[in-house]
Amino acid sequence: MVKSKVCFACTACGYETPKWAGRCPSCGSWNTMEETISSPAPSPAKSAKQRPGSGVGALLLKDIPEDTTIRTSTGITELDRVLGGGIVEGGLMLIGGDPGIGKSTLLIQVCDHLCRNGKKVLYVSGEESARQIKLRANRLHITADTLYVLAENALDNVETRMQELQPDVMIVDSIQTMYRPEMASAPGSVSQIRECTSLLMRIAKETGTAIFLVGHVTKEGAIAGPRMLEHMVDVVLYFEGDNQQQYRLLRAVKNRFGSVNELGVFQMTHEGMQVVPNPSEQLLSHRAKGASGSVVFCGLEGSRPLLCDVQALASQSYFGTPRRTVGGADTGRVSLLLAVLEKRCGYKTYNQDIYINIAGGLELSEPAADLALCVAVVSSLKDTAVGQNVAVMGEVGLAGEVRAIPQCERRVAECARLGFNTLLLPKENLKQIKAHEGMKLLGVDTVMQAVSVLF
Repeated sequence: MVKSKVCFACTACGYETPKWAGRCPSCGSWNTMEETISSPAPSPAKSAKQRPGSGVGALLLKDIPEDTTIRTSTGITELDRVLGGGIVEGGLMLIGGDPGIGKSTLLIQVCDHLCRNGKKVLYVSGEESARQIKLRANRLHITADTLYVLAENALDNVETRMQELQPDVMIVDSIQTMYRPEMASAPGSVSQIRECTSLLMRIAKETGTAIFLVGHVTKEGAIAGPRMLEHMVDVVLYFEGDNQQQYRLLRAVKNRFGSVNELGVFQMTHEGMQVVPNPSEQLLSHRAKGASGSVVFCGLEGSRPLLCDVQALASQSYFGTPRRTVGGADTGRVSLLLAVLEKRCGYKTYNQDIYINIAGGLELSEPAADLALCVAVVSSLKDTAVGQNVAVMGEVGLAGEVRAIPQCERRVAECARLGFNTLLLPKENLKQIKAHEGMKLLGVDTVMQAVSVLF
């Protein structure tokens, strides 16, 4: 009898080697080699036959019929927005996030809405028992008549039950707990995750069943398992937010059926995950009035303009190296802007501790927030508040110039809708924008000019 062999597999790329290494020889990642047990190849006489391919012939591009697939709404508007309009038939979708962020809660709410619309849904749980799922459903007041619950880890048994029920949508919670019995490796290993996802992908494409996969994340925030997992699925969604905060952000980092820049905003309540219909108003509802260092900025998350409160606090430092603490923005970018303020505008920050915070837990990655960050720092240094109905936006260069930003017209319209009557923006954008009634648009060329206009 041939014994099983011990090998080491990279959790990032799936590369296998018989010896452990601190760095993966294939992708170069550090500390990603994990010990696995590889089963020997069975003899040809006893080997199971591979499933045959589809056998279809090649088609000319012009002869391929147009895609007339109708999307199915999940019943949750923010999730539909991130998915690109709804669930596509035969789609394989992966949702990742920190433990307790609300992945299972959101998906069981989706199951309830789908069942109310006459869809048959199969919820496969490898982590919880059927009674635990029943308790969650009772807490969320879910009484679906066509929702089937299966507590099973063996994917071959899941496939059998799926063929019997033939559901329209299937939830697998989670992919790291699934395993194929004929493989000797443990659930959650690189080989098991790869094979299980491959089988679910084949099932989704052959049967037309839309499948949601729940994925665990590592301490770095990436989905656990080989990177190949994200390449195999059609949609990759990430839940962001803190368990101690009420807001949850759902982002699409990959979407074969729509845009990858959309953002969904949810609020965790005792009744489950609730949609935030007007996130800009919610994020600005607790803004301090008349406080220095607070500036409103209108960012873009996909097709949605979103207003947020950019806060800065400057206090005298009593240490040799002043502190720079940044939350919600890039630390390197903030250091660059502080250097511009000191070199081009004459504001000394070498003896100041600078603290930056984006209220609401948002992450600002676009350069259009540069001018708002600069104005917030200057406002704190001068201890002078910016007007309550003033919004600031613009990109800042190393020479202190204010550059044009994209889709400025949509940002202006969102500011006007929420009652902001004064907007500070790049002068280049003024050529293409018409001011709304009662709104004053101030165009600036440099950071120094922007500071002189506001203060």
